[in-house]
Amino acid sequence: MDPTAQNPQNPAGATTAQTPQQPTPEEQAAAGRGDAAPIQNSTVQAQNSSEAEALSKVASVNSAQMINNDKTQFEANQAQNSTNTPVTDHGRSSDQIRVLGEKIEKAAIPEDFKKELLDRISRLAMIRSSAGFLSSTYIMEYESTNRFVNWVLSLPWGKKSEDVLDLNRAKEWMDKNHYGLEPLKQRVLEYIASLMLNIKNYGQTENVIKAPILCIVGLAGTGKTTFARSLAGALGREFERIPFGGMADSRVLRGQSRYFPDAEPGQVMKRLAKAGTNNPVILLDELDRVTDTARADIMGVLIEILDPEQNARFTDHYIDYPFSLQNVLFVATANNVSSVSTAVLDRLEIIQMPSYNDEEKTVIGRDFVLPKTMQTTGLKPEQMTIDPAVWEGLVRPLGYDPGVRGLERVITGMCRKAAKIIISGQAQSVVINNENVKQFLPEW
Repeated sequence: MDPTAQNPQNPAGATTAQTPQQPTPEEQAAAGRGDAAPIQNSTVQAQNSSEAEALSKVASVNSAQMINNDKTQFEANQAQNSTNTPVTDHGRSSDQIRVLGEKIEKAAIPEDFKKELLDRISRLAMIRSSAGFLSSTYIMEYESTNRFVNWVLSLPWGKKSEDVLDLNRAKEWMDKNHYGLEPLKQRVLEYIASLMLNIKNYGQTENVIKAPILCIVGLAGTGKTTFARSLAGALGREFERIPFGGMADSRVLRGQSRYFPDAEPGQVMKRLAKAGTNNPVILLDELDRVTDTARADIMGVLIEILDPEQNARFTDHYIDYPFSLQNVLFVATANNVSSVSTAVLDRLEIIQMPSYNDEEKTVIGRDFVLPKTMQTTGLKPEQMTIDPAVWEGLVRPLGYDPGVRGLERVITGMCRKAAKIIISGQAQSVVINNENVKQFLPEW
């Protein structure tokens, strides 16, 4: 039977194992004479091939293990070297502490407060030495100390601007910016006269003149805020403003203790730091607009700020050191004083801001509002002229408007329309009279 024939008992397509082929008599005789290589049994050949393949696999495994061991040893050596090498910031943190200490030493602040700050710097250096400059304790302490020191050094402890003590100049300055308001102007001139007489009779440092605390009460648009700014210009002082509208927490004025992460000074200290002098004009704008829930707390802080006997040692919760406010000229404004506490009103000089009649509005619009609006619009004085007969028609349609904001809006619209005519090339200049005034008025 043919050895390649299929076994009928096997499944279809399956092949039988091949029978090893035996050498022929001629091949055996040739091998015996030495004319051919010895004939090996095929079973022995297969066994030798399997042994060689196993040895090859063992050699590959040993080689891979040797490579892995070398890599592991290299990584271990690198880790050992990294552990033995200390992490350093090359002295940067020490330099930061030293810079803070030098800034405090050079600052013109009270000596006892300076000693307190230097003690805090020493404690910061101890934390760095014990915990390390990468520790969260040191990082948080340094950020807190750095922020606190910067705020303290930014305050004008001994910086004071020189007042322009000239009655004629002050009067001219206020007259240039405001029409009327004689009671307010006279009160400011009296204060300047007191400063001048004090310097003449007692010198610069003998007496401390307590600045008047003015409270301007009037309807919206009557010029309360702008008068405070003009007052600062008349005295040659810096001007800052603290808005009270919607204030809902007394800490806005007095700051928050620096033990809280988000602590910062109050608005009084912030305005002083921004002004850069300890005698600016600070406007307390809209005292009557604080929220009802915080009214009692805010009024209590205002008493300490405004009382001349208490504000010499005003203490902000963040700075936590007394600061004198005696040289600050506070000016308050309000639309209605019915919601301001009696204790606060007792420390204010109330001056009523009157409403303007038609004649006063005409003067204000012609001499103050129009020149300023023309300049901001880009018009030259000769490019736009308003006939005097037109002013009555401009003021009267506004109805009962105690201030001049409505008049300012009308004049601004007229200037813009005139600018459009000039830019489009329709005319080189514009004259507004009763015949063409309707072209420039807004459509009501």
